[in-house]
Amino acid sequence: MCAQFLNLTPENLTDEHLCCIIRSKKAHPGVEAKRQWLAQRLPEGHVFRKLDEKATVFIEYAPLETAWVPILGDNYLYIYCLWVTGESKGRGYGRELMEYCLDDAREKGKSGVCMLGAAKQKAWLSDQAFARKFGFETVDTTENGYELLALSFDGTLPHFSPTARAMRIESKALTIYTGEQCPFVAQYRELIDRHCREKGIPVSFIPVDTLEKAKSLPCVFNNFAVFYGGEFVTVNLITPAQIDRLCRG
Repeated sequence: MCAQFLNLTPENLTDEHLCCIIRSKKAHPGVEAKRQWLAQRLPEGHVFRKLDEKATVFIEYAPLETAWVPILGDNYLYIYCLWVTGESKGRGYGRELMEYCLDDAREKGKSGVCMLGAAKQKAWLSDQAFARKFGFETVDTTENGYELLALSFDGTLPHFSPTARAMRIESKALTIYTGEQCPFVAQYRELIDRHCREKGIPVSFIPVDTLEKAKSLPCVFNNFAVFYGGEFVTVNLITPAQIDRLCRG
C-alpha cells in the first residue's frame, strides 16, 4: 500500500481540507466551526488522520477522558469516526486507519479502544461489523439498543455514564442537543430551525459546548441527539420531513 496519510496539526489545520465535507472554494460554516473545535482539541491528544487526497477517508479519535461523549473509563481511546466512502472503498484504507489507531493506543500504554455502536447498524455511526473484525466486543448497552464496543488490552472496560442511560428529559417540546465536532450539524440546525419556525413547531437547541456538558448528557451522543415528548428519538441527523412525521405522532 503506497497511500499517503497525514495527521492534522495546529500548523496545517487551516490549510488542510476536512474529509467529511470537501469544499474547494466557498467557505462552509460547519467546516469552519469544526476547525475551531479541532484547534482546541488537538492539544488534548485528539487525532484526525486522513488520506492526503480530496477524499472521505479518515479516522478521528481522542483520549476517552477528553472525548465529548457520555462514556466513562480510564486510559482508553475513543473513536468518534472511521469513514471510507465512494471510490476509495475496497483499497484497504479502513484497515490501515484502524491499525494506526490500535498501534497508537498500544504505544501510548492505553488500556484499550472503544466506540459507539448499536444492536442494528445505524446511519452516521461507523461500521461496527468492521470493528468487530479487529476484536471489538459489546461491553455495555442501553435499553433502546445502543451499544458501547470496546477492544480491551488489559481486561478493564469503559461504560456509559449513568446520565446517558436516562434517555428522557423534562421538556416535551422538540429538543435537539448539538455539538460542533461534526461539520454537517450547522446546516441541519439551520434547516430544522427555519422549518420549525415556518410550521410553528416549538423547538429548542441545546449546545453541547463543554466537556462537562458532553459527559453528563441524558442520552448517547454522536454530535446530535433528538428528544420529543420527553423521550429520546435518535442520534441521527434528521430532515424536516422526519420532524413532521415525528410531531404528528
